[in-house]
Amino acid sequence: MIDLTVRIGSLILENPVMPGSGTFAEGMERVIDVDRLGAIVAKTITPDIRHGNPQPRLTEVVGGMLSSIGIPSKGPDYFCAETVPFYARFKPPLIASISASSVEAFGKLAARLNTPGIAAIEVNLSCPNLEVNGRAFAMFPEATRDAIRHIKESTDRPVWAKLTPNVGDITEIAVAAHEGGADALVVANALLGMAIDVTTFRPKLGNVMGGVTGAAMKPVILRMVYQCAQAVPLPIIGCGGISSINDAVEYMLAGATAVQVGTANFIHPTTMIDIIDALPEFLRRHGLTRVTDLIGTMRANEAADPSWAAVG
Repeated sequence: MIDLTVRIGSLILENPVMPGSGTFAEGMERVIDVDRLGAIVAKTITPDIRHGNPQPRLTEVVGGMLSSIGIPSKGPDYFCAETVPFYARFKPPLIASISASSVEAFGKLAARLNTPGIAAIEVNLSCPNLEVNGRAFAMFPEATRDAIRHIKESTDRPVWAKLTPNVGDITEIAVAAHEGGADALVVANALLGMAIDVTTFRPKLGNVMGGVTGAAMKPVILRMVYQCAQAVPLPIIGCGGISSINDAVEYMLAGATAVQVGTANFIHPTTMIDIIDALPEFLRRHGLTRVTDLIGTMRANEAADPSWAAVG
């Protein structure tokens, strides 16, 4: 019997696979069996109604895509009245994703979501489109610590801190989130980038800069997951360039408890189900019975044989 369940704080998920925020919406129920997912992560909401960034908002780049959506949001009232009841029809726990422009606004929004049907709150500290030149809460340890601490004081729901790769040392931010009381980390959001149309000499995005996501990001985020797993005793949800069973397993070997699939959902909408279906066979092939046996079990390279140094 293969056991795919994982624990993230107080939540027990039937398997470790879920969508990344902003890459999954109500229409997906017509494409996949939503009940198969480990969790459902809703699109990020903000305290007020937002229309998003100017067009164009998305362009392809080598190894992924570059987007600057700007978090269009209908606000918390709509989310609680419409989105939460819609997802209540499905078995996986619903994770609300929130973003705000101040510590106080984060706290008020988290408090508003103390409502039945929401299992946890993912705090989007990291969206590169919200701050001037991409600067965000998760770029600074103190700001991260303060925001998470304030949110924890405002809600009784588990709090997941979603970090940004746009930092020099992500472990400093991971430690700050842990000190603020985060129940888990989501590592990580998009890497800030840009693209220019050489025909028109104009930026390819209406907001000039945006977030790079997709396969090209995996080596970078995988390294960050590994570093965070060494730095803090928190469950980590890996997120960045996952499109296959091997990608998901790599993240778990590096220390992730679960994974989020993002850009791949736009290319192959069944990617998450494909990964879930492939997990049992992968575990059997390696003589394992529980998916948790993968977590943090990357084997260190064997020390080089000193005799090789003399060769040649």
